[in-house]
Amino acid sequence: MLIIPIKDGENIDRALKRFKRKFDKTGTKRSLQTRKEFLKPSIKRRAVIQKAQYIQRLRDQEEI
Repeated sequence: MLIIPIKDGENIDRALKRFKRKFDKTGTKRSLQTRKEFLKPSIKRRAVIQKAQYIQRLRDQEEI
């Protein structure tokens, strides 16, 4: 559980922003999404390859 100490006179929006930043750094949301549904290793590899192809395509277009 994340605990964010609020300083005297601190704006609640600022404290919320600190909480969100700390929550993102822990990777809790990402781990929940990966546990939600099982992905076969072949599908994971395919996604990595497709991402690499997409990036390569963008770099090729940039050179032209």
